[in-house]
Amino acid sequence: MASPDLAVVIVTWNVRALVLDALRSLYADLAANGPGHTIVYVVDNASTDGTPAAITAEFPQVKLIASRENLGFAGGNNVALKAMGFGTNPNDDDLPQAVFLLNPDTIIHAGAVLALYRQLNIEGVGLVGAQLSYGDGSFQHGAFHFPGLKQLWVEFFPTPGRLIEAEFNGRYPRRLYESGQPFEVDCVLGATMMLRCEVIQQTGMFDEQFFIYCEEIDWAWRIRKAGWRVMCVPAAHVVHLGGQSAVQVRAQSIINLWQSRLRLFRKHYPVWKLATARAMIAVGMRLKARQVRQQMPPSPERDAVIGAYRQVAKI
Repeated sequence: MASPDLAVVIVTWNVRALVLDALRSLYADLAANGPGHTIVYVVDNASTDGTPAAITAEFPQVKLIASRENLGFAGGNNVALKAMGFGTNPNDDDLPQAVFLLNPDTIIHAGAVLALYRQLNIEGVGLVGAQLSYGDGSFQHGAFHFPGLKQLWVEFFPTPGRLIEAEFNGRYPRRLYESGQPFEVDCVLGATMMLRCEVIQQTGMFDEQFFIYCEEIDWAWRIRKAGWRVMCVPAAHVVHLGGQSAVQVRAQSIINLWQSRLRLFRKHYPVWKLATARAMIAVGMRLKARQVRQQMPPSPERDAVIGAYRQVAKI
């Protein structure tokens, strides 16, 4: 059998209804618009809500990989990539021509997959991402500049509102998305990432030291360093529901986020920039701890959040 044109990977954990909707929209688009031979993998990270059984019942054609533990986003995607033969199969002919990493909280609009696939087949392009919107149809940034010291400033210190949604904070201008034409970027949001087979072979897979947060930025950074272009494709429209959810601040999430950010900075920043970033983070964490103490009533949760900020300040 010929190798697939495309392999899609969805990593899921306890979002049964969302992943079923994502699969319905994906298969509808593939059936109507292509590309041709496509295989879909779902890696379930030890869900307890019946996700594997529901997927098998409605989509028996899906290659379901049920993990006994939560491997995280990076680890879950890597399991599927290895199942395809990346890193283990020396025969390139068996590998898919492209791999589409898709979040379970997405809805594919008609023609989105093919638009990404066609852009990826342009010479020199190694990674592409879609134009994203929230569930209510409002605009969502889907591509970013690599994070720098300016973004850290916005994170911790008072900043004019006009700069928060601007290039100063790593955003690309809305006019680029509204033009409808593909444009080159540093990195795309991990909700939709389509990669060439050769890129994965050349740069490797996700760094699993990033259990959660920043793993897609790290991979895009490696891809850019290897000489490939990264593009955002406004013609490919995908609804990304994740940004609509109100996320409760939890102490462990704070620690996970900043551990990942610091790992990213250590991998890709020069020494002087890393030292500056660490100093800014140490000051910023103390400021955030002070704000929490002033704004939240006494509670175990408040103490845990303050403790998390203090812990990050010492990393």
